[in-house]
Amino acid sequence: MKQSVVSFFSILLLAGCDTLNTIPFSPPQTPDTWLTIQPYMKIQFGVREIYIIQPSSTVLVYALGILAIAVGLYFLKIRKGQNSRFWWGIALLLWGVGALFAGTSYEAFSYEIKCAGRVNCIWTSWWEVIYLVLSVASVNAMTLAEAFSSTTGNLRKWLSLYAFVNLGLYIIVTLIGALIPIKFLISFELLLVFSAPSILLFFILNGWRYIKFRERLDLVLLGTWLGLGIIIGVYFLYFVLGITQDLWSQGIWFSENDVLHIGLILWMLYIGLVVAPKMEDLSES
Repeated sequence: MKQSVVSFFSILLLAGCDTLNTIPFSPPQTPDTWLTIQPYMKIQFGVREIYIIQPSSTVLVYALGILAIAVGLYFLKIRKGQNSRFWWGIALLLWGVGALFAGTSYEAFSYEIKCAGRVNCIWTSWWEVIYLVLSVASVNAMTLAEAFSSTTGNLRKWLSLYAFVNLGLYIIVTLIGALIPIKFLISFELLLVFSAPSILLFFILNGWRYIKFRERLDLVLLGTWLGLGIIIGVYFLYFVLGITQDLWSQGIWFSENDVLHIGLILWMLYIGLVVAPKMEDLSES
């Protein structure tokens, strides 16, 4: 039975690899045009040339990933029996690894993964699908941390259940999207559909708790969610205004993703320096 299950999922993954390769980039790009729409550098690796795409953006996203992992490990180091610190640690470890996967496929090695050896570049890869799943898993780990730090009783149970159900549904939907394939089901937009309600709930919960109890931790967490919302808002504003294209036409590469990653680096520092020391479980009594 166990071997049958393993074989079944192996077949699914192999099928998924083929289906992802059938989704063309939009608008269509060839390997040559891929190198004209963004900055790159060539590195000689033996007899082969490796193209590193968006070098400065790559540095930022990798820095974000490493920082998130470091802050996650810090939470685990100072756990001291606190479930909220444990789940914050898991959340940031997942976030950090996801950022490394994203940076690899969206930026650094996007040419090698999506274009090299192809007539036309493909739209996505398993690196990006894994990043999406890790990101939603991270937010749901934050949900569990929030359940222990800001709720008790039945509300804690329901919030914890929601975290596992949300992640389970997202994994199923993402696999369907990768195997059929359906672009929206493996898009950043769907990630926001599954994650944004949790962030909004955190903001409301800690805002309500601070108004009622005036607890320092609730104020600190309120700042966490407000800060994340502002960062995402600035990211979309930068994107909608087309500032990336305007700067690129002048030979300056500073994209909306750079704005997002710099904002998230500052956010991670806030979490490590301000949130972590104050994080503790809310007593059931």
